[in-house]
Amino acid sequence: MARAGTSGKAATAFRTIGEAAEVIGVPQHVLRFWETRFSALQPLKRGGGRRYYRPEDMALLESIRSLLHDQGMTIRGAQQLLEGLKPGAATPTVAATAASSGAGPTEGVVISGFEAAAHTGLNPTTRAVLLGIRARLADALAA
Repeated sequence: MARAGTSGKAATAFRTIGEAAEVIGVPQHVLRFWETRFSALQPLKRGGGRRYYRPEDMALLESIRSLLHDQGMTIRGAQQLLEGLKPGAATPTVAATAASSGAGPTEGVVISGFEAAAHTGLNPTTRAVLLGIRARLADALAA
C-alpha cells in the first residue's frame, strides 16, 4: 500500500518525481534507476525532462518497491515477475520459483507468474496490485 504523502493530492492526481519518491518511500534517484530497469515504468515527461507519474505509474512503483524491499526479490526476479504479466510472455515455473526461494522440488509443474508468486509468499495487497496491472496491460494490448 502506498504511503501517505504530505502533498494532500488525490490518488488520481499526477505526481512529480519528488512527490512520488515521498509517497513510495525511496529517494528520487532510485525512481530514475528503476525506470532504466523496468520497461513498463514510463512516466510522462514534459519540457525540460520533468517527470509526471500517473496513478498507474504509482501503482507500478509501489509494486516494484514491495517486491524489492518488502519481499526481498532481486531486480532480475522482479523484472521476470512483472514481465510475466504481459500476455504471451514466458511464465515462471514453480520449480524455478521454489528453487530460488529454497522451497522443495516441484518438478514438471508450470503455472502462471501470479501462482508462482503466491508460492514465494507475495502478500495479498501486492498480488492485487499486480493483477490490476495485468488486466490493464491486457486491455491495452487488446485495443
